[in-house]
Amino acid sequence: MNVLSLFDGMSCGQIALNRVGIKYDNYFASEIDKFAIQVTQHNYPNTIQLGSITELKSESLSKIDLLFGGSPCQSFSNAGNGKGFDGKSGLFWEYIRLLKETNPTYFLLENVVMKKEWEEIITTEIGVKPIKINSRLVSAQNRPRLYWTNIPNVNQPTDKNILLKDILDTSIGIKYYLSEKAIAKIERSSFARKFATRDTEKTRTLIAGYYKIPGDGIYYEDSIGKRRYTPTECEKLQTVPEGYTSVVSDTQRYKMLGNGWTVDVIAHIFKGLL
Repeated sequence: MNVLSLFDGMSCGQIALNRVGIKYDNYFASEIDKFAIQVTQHNYPNTIQLGSITELKSESLSKIDLLFGGSPCQSFSNAGNGKGFDGKSGLFWEYIRLLKETNPTYFLLENVVMKKEWEEIITTEIGVKPIKINSRLVSAQNRPRLYWTNIPNVNQPTDKNILLKDILDTSIGIKYYLSEKAIAKIERSSFARKFATRDTEKTRTLIAGYYKIPGDGIYYEDSIGKRRYTPTECEKLQTVPEGYTSVVSDTQRYKMLGNGWTVDVIAHIFKGLL
């Protein structure tokens, strides 16, 4: 089987294939982030990197059996700039181009919950309706996402009842604790206030900007103080193997984990290929 992965950064889709036990001959990846590529190649050195999707020519590829990707969500997201297809999320059309050109047996597209008008355009172009799955069913993170796919028998995962207490690290470095200045900045942030509802059992959605203060206002409070989730905890929130992203800096780990997929949701969908 030949696999083509688009916009999948650090290769969450490849983790999912391996987690389910699906064998493949070639794994082609179209990605431009050098740190995400570094993580992928460290963990999966046989990955064939193809560069930017805008320069990718389908005639240079073998017959593709499975195509999947998560086109950029920034201008679709409620936390984004609201430009829709006129913003970075317009790269969706490159996904459609390659879907048509490669004509794979199976396909999967992931994206955020968005305005109905944008969702309907995507549905029309792909030809199937999405299924909405929240990562909270398989992790300690609230992450509702839409998945358009022709993989058969896709339904809701069984709730694994994973809570925050189940993913917390036992030893936390002092650098992850927030200063009084950082806490005050979070409390002043209109973005953090917008998503101020706190759930003590699940986190809100991780975003690529989590490395920043205030990020999206996600923090954990223990007996010492308020702190960020560590990169390892973020890996567990995304059901990525612990240490998978450890070959790059914390900043880059946070970015790619915020941009990434919840692996166990993708693995659940891929079970339909067995």
